[in-house]
Amino acid sequence: MNLISKSEHKAMIYWLLAGCLLIYIMVLVGGLIRLTHSGLSITDWSFMGSVPPLNEDMWQQRFAKYQQSPEFEKINYSMSLEEFKPIFWWEYIHRMIGRTMMYVFALGFVYFLIKGKIKKNMWPSFVLLFVMGALQAVIGWWMVYSGLQKQPAVSHYRLATHLMSAFTLFAFTFWFALQLIYPKQDVMQKVPLKLKGISVTFFFLLILQIIYGAFTAGYVEGDAAHIRPGHIFNTWPKMGDQWMADQVTMKGTFLQNILENASGIQFVHRMLAVVLVVVLMILWAHSNKTGVTKTQEQGITLLIYGVTVQFILGVLTLLYNVPVVLGAMHQTGAFFLFGSSIFLLFHLFNNTSKSLERTN
Repeated sequence: MNLISKSEHKAMIYWLLAGCLLIYIMVLVGGLIRLTHSGLSITDWSFMGSVPPLNEDMWQQRFAKYQQSPEFEKINYSMSLEEFKPIFWWEYIHRMIGRTMMYVFALGFVYFLIKGKIKKNMWPSFVLLFVMGALQAVIGWWMVYSGLQKQPAVSHYRLATHLMSAFTLFAFTFWFALQLIYPKQDVMQKVPLKLKGISVTFFFLLILQIIYGAFTAGYVEGDAAHIRPGHIFNTWPKMGDQWMADQVTMKGTFLQNILENASGIQFVHRMLAVVLVVVLMILWAHSNKTGVTKTQEQGITLLIYGVTVQFILGVLTLLYNVPVVLGAMHQTGAFFLFGSSIFLLFHLFNNTSKSLERTN
């Protein structure tokens, strides 16, 4: 925070970091919605939002709309109004956080524009952030709307798209903030190409693992039973009595097995976790050989602690059949790892000088 206090863009940095925090909260609540099966409880969408039910009549109107949905007709047909209220509130809070995020970004932008704090070279970043924020809302409704049609289930492809659009928005917002916190200096530090390559490899594998995390959490499209991959083979390190269950290869093609086979999706998610650990060990060993700056070392250290905790959480979440608390912690772990990777990549590719680090 010492660097922030010295920056001429201190207020803008805090504004961007507040946006990052809101995105994290949005993702966390989104995960809780999935874990509590609340995502299809509100059957309409309004850009500016709507007033929540304030009396019994308003609750009855909301419940009546939900009773017309496929989820109520096919799954929750015995649900009472009192049972409906908690799942409504989860989805309502999620949408209100999204709108709060929109207001924070919009009002902050207007404030900095009036104050003349927005420089010419910042405009592309601001335009990109606003486009991505709007796109995130559209993707969210596109995802929910699909579950309000014939089948009361959201495609795992749409769930992954919605999650990754939020992670991408966070990445650009956090990178923008880091650019203001750590401006480039005249003395540049040369980073070995191999170290950059290993870090980028880890980052793309992490993105793939997060996508498969969404696949594991969602209903698999094309599966008539609507199986959630996270709720089968709740054993570790083996899948039942086998290292690779027979069901992993039960579909016709390789792509079907890794994209539309619940057992195959879980197997890929398991294996990617091991691969990430191996790649991180290679990154750590190589960084010790070549030498890194203080902030680069901090980024690698965050990844080591983060991967360790996340691996343990993943195993426990699987063994206990995805309880709400562990599921939420596991998703938080993924978010922490993603943010740590952005931090490391920034300090590898932005070439922050050693002279700047000594002033910290």
